[in-house]
Amino acid sequence: MVSGNDSSLLASGIRSMRPMLVTAFVFGFFINILLFVSPLYMLQIYDRVLASRNEATLLGITLIAAFALAVYATLEMLRSRILIRGGMVFDQKIAGPIFDAVHHTILRRPGTGQETALRDVDTLREFLTGSGLLAFCDAPWTPIFLLACFILHPWFGWMALVGGSVILGLTLINEVATRRSLEAANQASNAAGQQARATFRNSEVLQSMGMLASVRELWRSRHDEVLQLQALASDRSSAIVAATKFVRMFLQTMVLGLGAYLAIHRDISAGSMIAASIIIGRALAPIESIIANWKGFTAARASYRRLQDLVASLDAEPRRMSLPRPEGQLEAENVFVAAPGTAAPILHGVGFRVEPGSVVGVIGPSAAGKSTLAKALTGVWPIVGGTVRIDGSELGHWDPQALGRHVGYLPQDVELFDGTVAQNIARFAVDDEAAIIEVAQRAGCHALIQGLPAGYNTRIGTGGHGLSGGQRQRIALARAMYGNPSLIVLDEPNASLDQAGEAALIQAVSELKHRGVTVVIVTHKFSILAEADQVLVMNAGRVQAFGAAKQILSQIGGHRPAASLVPAAEPDAAGDRQLPSRQRAAG
Repeated sequence: MVSGNDSSLLASGIRSMRPMLVTAFVFGFFINILLFVSPLYMLQIYDRVLASRNEATLLGITLIAAFALAVYATLEMLRSRILIRGGMVFDQKIAGPIFDAVHHTILRRPGTGQETALRDVDTLREFLTGSGLLAFCDAPWTPIFLLACFILHPWFGWMALVGGSVILGLTLINEVATRRSLEAANQASNAAGQQARATFRNSEVLQSMGMLASVRELWRSRHDEVLQLQALASDRSSAIVAATKFVRMFLQTMVLGLGAYLAIHRDISAGSMIAASIIIGRALAPIESIIANWKGFTAARASYRRLQDLVASLDAEPRRMSLPRPEGQLEAENVFVAAPGTAAPILHGVGFRVEPGSVVGVIGPSAAGKSTLAKALTGVWPIVGGTVRIDGSELGHWDPQALGRHVGYLPQDVELFDGTVAQNIARFAVDDEAAIIEVAQRAGCHALIQGLPAGYNTRIGTGGHGLSGGQRQRIALARAMYGNPSLIVLDEPNASLDQAGEAALIQAVSELKHRGVTVVIVTHKFSILAEADQVLVMNAGRVQAFGAAKQILSQIGGHRPAASLVPAAEPDAAGDRQLPSRQRAAG
């Protein structure tokens, strides 16, 4: 679990790579030393072999050069492999905590776009294991080549020093000139991408109601903003990049010109001229490599900052003592709940107590706060005031993962995950085939699953694509019941069910009650409250009534005056009594 005060998570991940980074840096010294093989070989060819015409000397220095270059290639290969292994260590250190951090951030602050954080981990790891980091490992050894240039002739040294400084300066100017525009372009691109993804999730609505053109124009306006910002950055960059190329090519040309001038005046030999050209090229190679990988460096730096902000934004998550399996006693005391990212509470002073093994129905008109209560009871939404206790322990006293094994939750908007039906029912834990089939039978969806193309092995897409709404709801009910939880919260569990599905749901609730499981049912249909022991009536985020199910339902049904409660229910097409149509929407 990531701690909000532990902003050193990324630093600790990089520290875990320290042995690999130090090794790569040390290897860089020997690799750069071995880069002198080519200029020294060329120097000996021009100044010794051609002058002496000695074939033995040629053979000897050729063998030495071949051996040295073989060592160079081996060191390069080993350095790359070491960094790749270091990247794996880095990923193992931070990927899991960052995944948890993204989950908690989306849960607490939806719409913040933190879904890209995992891609940021990949970007950072790829930079730390790729050519970008190698360029920075080689850069500190550049003075060795500059010293060699000064040894050949001071003019070569000054040419390399001035030329390298100009190229590096132009690169920094390019960074300063384009940074803000590129950051704004990235933000606009992310916003346009999120809008496009949200749009395509509702393609059926766009097609059926002719909304495609209007929504496309809205996306196009944001996309055009991205293009304009990128064009602005490119315009600023193109001139600087052109100047950089000119300086680099001019420098490479002038090395030979200066060498020829010095050779004419017998200040250096012809071999020194060729060697100087190679050495200056080697001296500028790390700088040129940094320039070539500058985009990767800026992307890694931006990813590091975003990940650092993500980790720093989280509250500290202390280690909690393991608590025994709860019996299912549920108690809410003066509970206030606000939607994540907002300050105005939706629930106001909600309080009630439910004994283990009870079935509680939660009813009320639209926007009464019923679904908010369900999310608060399961720990999905944070409680800003008051307490919710399970078996006397506040939700904050429980380890969320440990408590989750004792809680079943069927949300109003059912989401299944990419995987098999069996994996979804088992909550992607280690498959217990007997337990999966047993809970599916208890949930009344065993026959339904048998009718799927591959039965329990049927693979469904993200969100349960390929299944009807009723099928997703019944499989999600089995998931909520899996593991014999002590508390199950069902939010509109019959919203997409037919008559057979609703009968299976009622049977499942009866069976859960018989097992002593505490069940909270948010619903508009009273037919599934046949097993309810108590009913909680909500209105405008407050408890309007709470008591025995028969008493509350009889008042709502019109047997007793109930002006202070919700209006009398009206029968639906199947004869069930449910809240008036203007109040059927989920709370």
